[in-house]
Formats: sequence, structure tokens, C-alpha cells
Amino acid sequence: MTTRRDFLRDSSLLGFGATVPAFLGRTAYSAPLAAKPGARDTVLVVVQLTGGNDGLNTVVPFTNADYYKLRPTIAVAKDQVKKLTDDVGLHPAMGALAKLYTDDSAVCVVQGVGYPNPSQSHFRSMDVWHAASTAETLTAGWLGTALKKQPVPGFHLASGNETSPLALAGAPVRVPSITSLDDFKLKMVSVTGADAAAQKNVITSSAPSTSETPALLDFVARTQMNTYASSEKLASIGKNYTPKVPYPTSALANKLKLAAQLIDAGIGTRLFYVSIDGFDTHAGQGGATGAHANLLTQVSEAISAFYRDMVGRGHGKRLCVMTFSEFGRRAYENGSKGTDHGASAPMFLVGGNVKSGVVGDHPSLKGLKEGNLVHGTDFRQVYAAVLDRWLDVDSKPIVGDGFKAVEVFAK
Repeated sequence: MTTRRDFLRDSSLLGFGATVPAFLGRTAYSAPLAAKPGARDTVLVVVQLTGGNDGLNTVVPFTNADYYKLRPTIAVAKDQVKKLTDDVGLHPAMGALAKLYTDDSAVCVVQGVGYPNPSQSHFRSMDVWHAASTAETLTAGWLGTALKKQPVPGFHLASGNETSPLALAGAPVRVPSITSLDDFKLKMVSVTGADAAAQKNVITSSAPSTSETPALLDFVARTQMNTYASSEKLASIGKNYTPKVPYPTSALANKLKLAAQLIDAGIGTRLFYVSIDGFDTHAGQGGATGAHANLLTQVSEAISAFYRDMVGRGHGKRLCVMTFSEFGRRAYENGSKGTDHGASAPMFLVGGNVKSGVVGDHPSLKGLKEGNLVHGTDFRQVYAAVLDRWLDVDSKPIVGDGFKAVEVFAK
């Protein structure tokens, strides 16, 4: 009979990737699935635009003469804008997202989002958005706190050694950062085929549950076998996955493709967090083309491909992609043909159940405060809508009282 000493000795020969989540053996297969009647199975994907996205060249007020006066070299010409309404339109690099707006009614644009007395520091402002609070000390994130109320699997889809964001801090189980499906593979100490096979066999055959099996040994065996089975399933997801539409080759698109594979795997994951850097465009920003345009192209094309892939697999109504940046840019261009740290900027929500259209007024270009656009919608109003309407979590304990949810979802 296998003893506790034998099992623990043998199982020490192998392990799982450092990012394999502890909840795999406990919650992934018990989470509500789309096929279960009445299941609350909405999926939220947060896309962070790191560096401070220039909202004024993202959602362009193309009929406003002041816009062109403030930006003599980086403004986007009226005839190049992808029109959303009679007054505003998307940057021409966002053609794929504009098509989702016009053809699929799957895009909600929330204009002029920010918070009172905004910080011009990347670190402080990002923390405020991550924690949904302007308190001096911030230790828990809005999504991490939400996971205490709705403990479902989630992933931070990272690049390289990118650390997990504050937004996910405070969750009851650490939300793991993964870079690819290879992170779920079983890690063997032995490198030879025979030894690796023998070590793998330890998990699949050791310590069968019997009336004579010690309770601790039985628990360890079952936990490790469950984690092994879950990890094997996750590691094999990509082998037979063929996207319904082609994805671009950008890093952001690769992350969203990974999210698509995990969503379609049916393991109950409902939360994903990804980011794209480079939006700190102090110099050489460009107008219709250039550095900022290239970033917007990546965001637009990656999100569009992801959404269409999910629609093709029957997940369109379950999906909401939400973008944000820590702040916008100044209304006027600087001497380096770029823009400096500003305040309010637009947020995008993409999905089959969003309220398609433009929400809120475009920030005034005449009522600037220290050169900054003044926000009309507090970002916590958007969070409140996502928490209350999408994740089914009471928003008040997380964002506080006084933040009425904006109408961003279809009734």
C-alpha cells in the first residue's frame, strides 16, 4: 500500500508551472457554464491603455474649430474621421472598431471620463483607477474586492515578467499572471522520457482512495490529481483551436486570443485583465498617422478580432470588453508635437449586450482647467454599471455611495 511518506516523496519529483492557479481543482469545473439554465456567466475583459491615452485624438470633435486651433499639426482632418455622430468620430486608425459600431451595434463610447482633482502622476492616477478610490493609501483593487463577492476564476494575461495589477489585489485567491497556455503544463524534474513518464504516473495512479487511506494522504492525492486533470485540459486547449476570424500579430491580439481560448474551453473563467503600453505620447505623437495611430490600430483590430471570434463561437452576448487609461492628454499640443499629461478621456465597452452609441457629452474645449479637459462622468459610474449589471456584484461597497451607474448596457 502506498504510504503518506511514499506519496509525498514521489510527488516532490514534479510540480506545475508557477502560475497554475490553486482554484483549478476546486472551482473551475464547478463554476456556472453557459449551458446551465439561469447561470450568471457573463465575461469581463479589461484592457488597460498604459501611459495616458490621448482621448481628444481618439474620439475627435471634428466640427469644433477650437480643436483644430489647439492642435495645428496633430489634429485629425474632418474627412478622415470615422463618424459616430454628427459631431464626433473615431480616429481613422480605429476603422475596425468603427465597423463594430456601425454594422454590429456592439460599441458603447463613454465620453469625458475621469475623477475630481485628477493626479498628473502615472503611478498615483493608475492606482486611483485600480482601487476605485482616491484615498491616500490604496491596497486593494476594485476587481479583487469584487471577486470576494463573486469568487470565479480569472486571469491576468501578461507579457514577460509583467506583474499583476493592483486592480486584482484583495481577491480571495490570487489571480495568476500567465503568458501562454504552456504555463499550465506539468513541470517534470526529470528530462528523460522514461523518468518523466514515471513521474507523471505518480499523479495518475498513486494513493487510490480506500477505507484504509489516511485522510491527509487521500486529500493530497485527490487535490493533486484534480489540479493535474485541470491543467492537462488547459494546456491542450490551443492544440485544436482555430479562430473564427484571423487575429492580428500584435502582442495585445495574442493576449486576447489566449482569452478567447480560455473562454471557449468552458472552465468557468469570467474575468481577464490585459494591458498595452506606449500611450505616453509627449513627442512625435502624430495625427492621422504616426505613433499614436499605430497604438490605436492595435487596440481596434485586436478587440474587433476577439469580439468577432467570440460571436462566431456563441459567446458574443456573454462578452464585455472595457478599455480605460489612467488619464487623457492636454487639449493643446506641445512644442514637441506631442501632448502632455491631462485628465479626462473616453472609455469603450464592446460586446453583444452593450448599449451601442455615445454616452455623455464631449468635454468642452472652452472650459479647460489648467489646460485639461474637465470630466463629465466619474469613472466609478462606469465601474458601478459593470459591477451591478454585468458581474452581479453590489457596487456600493466597492466604489462608494453617490456614483450612479451610467447606462452602458442594453435593457
